[in-house]
Amino acid sequence: MKLLAVTLAAMGAMCVTAQAADLPFTRPAPAPVALPLAFSWTGLYFGVNAGYAFSTDSNVSTTGQAVANINNVNGGARPASVSLRQRGFIGGGQVGYNYQFGQFVVGAEADLQYTDLRRSVLVTTIPLSGISTLNNRFSNKLEYLGTLRGRFGFAVDRALIYATGGFAYGETRASVNFTGPAPASVLQFTGSQRRTSYGYTLGGGLEYAITNNLSVKGEYLYYHLQRSTLNVAVIPGSGGGGTGYNSRFRNNGNIIRAGLNYKFSL
Repeated sequence: MKLLAVTLAAMGAMCVTAQAADLPFTRPAPAPVALPLAFSWTGLYFGVNAGYAFSTDSNVSTTGQAVANINNVNGGARPASVSLRQRGFIGGGQVGYNYQFGQFVVGAEADLQYTDLRRSVLVTTIPLSGISTLNNRFSNKLEYLGTLRGRFGFAVDRALIYATGGFAYGETRASVNFTGPAPASVLQFTGSQRRTSYGYTLGGGLEYAITNNLSVKGEYLYYHLQRSTLNVAVIPGSGGGGTGYNSRFRNNGNIIRAGLNYKFSL
């Protein structure tokens, strides 16, 4: 009887084992994999830039103050208009902050630039008497240029195209010197001015993030600073007539530059 019970138990175990072997094998679910976060333009950044600048609408307009001076300008003895087109290097640094929502990016940026924009022109004219010649020298220089701008852009992952615009300021220096007839060429009229001028700037650019922290950009800006009027006054005892002249300088230009930014990690 005991032998029969043992036999039946063994046969039951074999059946359970066979049924278990027929069941499908289920692998355990893999552990979730953390996906990398998409790149974001949000954050504080600073950087450097360098490029090329050239002025536009750069004519200096001169008018006479007294009748003698007015007649000299109208008769060509003193030049009524002179071009002082400037071009040269520009470079400096910038700091800003971006905030990204969806594919749109808004931000603000401030920069300060050294400029090599300067020009001096000597114009030779003939006095109304028709005797000898007169020398007329005009000089203009932009010492530095700064801007405070808003930025609005559209991002496609690591590429950002943006428009920008805002406030501009810079230090300008201007001078005018008129001499009497050669060969003495005595300085008869002179004026100089150094001032901080204000205005606006507009432009746009393209920026690309080469890493999560470093980005490169190309940018164009147009700047327009206020005009300045210089009093070119007569030097007493020099032989100059009247009271002097008014010379009006323009300070507008274009900037094409490249830059490198470092963005702090969130």
